[in-house]
Amino acid sequence: MNDNQAVKTFFVTGIGTDIGKTVVSAILAEALESHYWKPIQAGDLDNSDSRKIQRWTDNVRVLEEKFRLNNPLSPHTSARMDGVVINSGFPIPKTENNLLIEGAGGIMVPINDEGSTISDLLEYWKIPVVVVVKHYLGSINHTLLTLNYLKQRCIPVTGIVVTGDPHDESEKIIEKITGLKVNLHIPHAMEVDKHFVVQQAAINKEKIQQWLLG
Repeated sequence: MNDNQAVKTFFVTGIGTDIGKTVVSAILAEALESHYWKPIQAGDLDNSDSRKIQRWTDNVRVLEEKFRLNNPLSPHTSARMDGVVINSGFPIPKTENNLLIEGAGGIMVPINDEGSTISDLLEYWKIPVVVVVKHYLGSINHTLLTLNYLKQRCIPVTGIVVTGDPHDESEKIIEKITGLKVNLHIPHAMEVDKHFVVQQAAINKEKIQQWLLG
């Protein structure tokens, strides 16, 4: 990375679970040759998202999670079971490279028993957000709710990534209502592995760098 180039940080969230957020994070991080950080991992510690990113990428440095919780539950419940308290104001690691942060679930996922959510972290960090969308019956509503809430909280959204099959009608109305743009499409993979991630990063590298780095 050029010493004169300002380090940029992005947060990847989604409109729900199992929509390809980790795959998108891997592709973006590989295309940017950035650092990757998953601050909260709840359950699946032997095959965590951080370990997947390590397996799937060639040019990404994976930072250690801040919270490694044992149970695959909502972070606030899993943290309580482990005797851990997650506050909504912990810092982002300082890095010499661009940093891509992957969230846990969607923006309203609770992180503690006080009622703090992922959105409180985003408001504290004041970093731009990439929203991952997958089309299904009801996904327009989930997408608009997510984007509208981020807008209400004055959390900047830098763009939208669609995973799986594109849907022109859905994307047109989302763009019209929000004024945001679908910046990237990532196709469905029968099996997600390093070949797929590195291939998609290479295909979309120029587009991703122009979009996120300017």
